[in-house]
Amino acid sequence: MSVMQTPGADGRFGQFGGQYVPETLVPACQELERAFSEAWNDALFREELNHLLKTYAGRPSILTECHNLGRELGIRLFLKREDLNHTGSHKINNVLGQALLAKRMGKKRIVAETGAGQHGVASATAAALLGLECKVFMGAVDMERQELNVFRMRLLGAEVVPAQSGSRTLKDAVNEAMRDWVATVESTHYCLGSVMGPHPYPYMVRQFHRVIGDEAREQCREALGGDDPDVVVACVGGGSNAIGIFSGFVDTRARLIGVEPAGGAAVGRGVPGVVHGMKSYLMQDEVGQVQEAHSISAGLDYPGVGPEHSYLSEIGRAEYPSVTDTEVIDGFTLLARSEGIIPALECAHALAWIKRAAPEMQGQVVLMNLSGRGDKDVAQMMDVLGKS
Repeated sequence: MSVMQTPGADGRFGQFGGQYVPETLVPACQELERAFSEAWNDALFREELNHLLKTYAGRPSILTECHNLGRELGIRLFLKREDLNHTGSHKINNVLGQALLAKRMGKKRIVAETGAGQHGVASATAAALLGLECKVFMGAVDMERQELNVFRMRLLGAEVVPAQSGSRTLKDAVNEAMRDWVATVESTHYCLGSVMGPHPYPYMVRQFHRVIGDEAREQCREALGGDDPDVVVACVGGGSNAIGIFSGFVDTRARLIGVEPAGGAAVGRGVPGVVHGMKSYLMQDEVGQVQEAHSISAGLDYPGVGPEHSYLSEIGRAEYPSVTDTEVIDGFTLLARSEGIIPALECAHALAWIKRAAPEMQGQVVLMNLSGRGDKDVAQMMDVLGKS
């Protein structure tokens, strides 16, 4: 039986998850839980979502074998190409689902948080498609790093608001989005971008992203003569792309590897705590204050992790190593030069771990979720690499 189950009435995966929100948001969370449950069990809703995923987002995304890099590393390396989705990342899967759900609930407006901007772009895209107002909160630091995505969001009709508090990154954008939701809950749906936050978000977002793993499992078995890969790898911040691909392989013998940034290793260095409405592994100091995370990638600048990842780590089903920014830069350039594919900096974390671990994986089949393309990071990397 799969370890990925529907969480109980308390919204927990083991000890993790739950619903730690102000009283004013409890009815909204309960309304969302009911609405999602009804929609997910409604064949017409699923049909409409699948139609959009096929005809608008471009699913199924393809599987690409990296012959050059695989030969160099001594492994067979396959990429699940979420970078080829409309808007350039896996984020569109979840956002189309939540935007359809918001319309079904009678909401006229969505708010979202974003780090690297990909969830913000996807939210603005879905809002434009479905006729919803859209407001995106983004850390002021991240807005400087991801200027192109800020422009894309505004071009799509969204209002982009800088988060100026704290570290002025993803954590603070989440804070601002949740404050807006509290104040406007009757007309607004909070389109949360990862498998985090209060129940039902971790479960709901996982269900919208499990299409990644379902497709990948079928594609791998076709490519491998009925076999599964030995190792499945994805980067982890909040963890939506990772939980999406893990969901297809959690009940196989494949190792599941979620790669964190060294400066934001919530599973590797954190302890259980409460942040943004959930109990999960969290980077905090000795008195329980949330510590600031750091990553060269704006999308992984988060001090916590989704509660289901904490659960998978606790039961020993998934591993969560971390890599340094220097290793990430190397991974970024390595894929570009060996395969002609420029990855998002987030995905370069997974590549960095694969390169490091390759000597112990000789001859094995490795599947990596390439959850986003690197167009958004080119300007930043021009500065990092000295515009060479």
